Amino acid sequence: MAKHVFLTGPPGIGKTTLIQKATEALKSSGVPIDGFYTEEVREGGRRIGFDVVTLSGRRGTLSRLGSDSSTARREYRVGQYIVDLVSFEHLVLPVLRNVDLGSDTGKKVYVIDEIGKMELFSRSFIQAVRQTLTGSGTTILGTIPIPKGKPLGLVEEIRSRRDVMVFNETGVCVLFAELHYFHCFHLHFHTCFFLSTSRFPLQACQHCCRGRIAGRVYSLF
Repeated sequence: MAKHVFLTGPPGIGKTTLIQKATEALKSSGVPIDGFYTEEVREGGRRIGFDVVTLSGRRGTLSRLGSDSSTARREYRVGQYIVDLVSFEHLVLPVLRNVDLGSDTGKKVYVIDEIGKMELFSRSFIQAVRQTLTGSGTTILGTIPIPKGKPLGLVEEIRSRRDVMVFNETGVCVLFAELHYFHCFHLHFHTCFFLSTSRFPLQACQHCCRGRIAGRVYSLF
């Protein structure tokens, strides 16, 4: 049974927006949640890089535009952006290291937006994500890039896991989060996505939910 949910899709399609809205909905329902998301940084209408923002409100640099002539030692670059690995690890690793790996009684959702080329320069981040995936008390709500060019090891590993559901976020506009608390307030996190277009009206996915839509509905757009 899948317990982790990942969104994928091309850049700019709205994965982070969907993650943020789902996070707000889960918080308002009292679901224990932590993690981070990635946000564009613009200056004069031009994108100059990306920041990492934790759910507790802390912000740090992930990357900034770099000079083509830059020759800095230990430089991590993705296209025209230089990754600030020290800043990224300083902000994100403490969040993921708070994961309770051995407890079912304190289940928690971790937002990881995203697991992409920039983030994967960090070996410590890769290790932390793997630990979070295998933790009995954790559920990940995250984003991964669409396959393009050389495969990213951890991303392909996530795609192949039997406890992961990957959704292609193309036109998705509503998230159904079905939240059930069982013995000792154990959390069962079940997520279904639906398309809403003029041709296909909004409706429940009877296969995923087995006709039991007992949760709350969160309109995202």
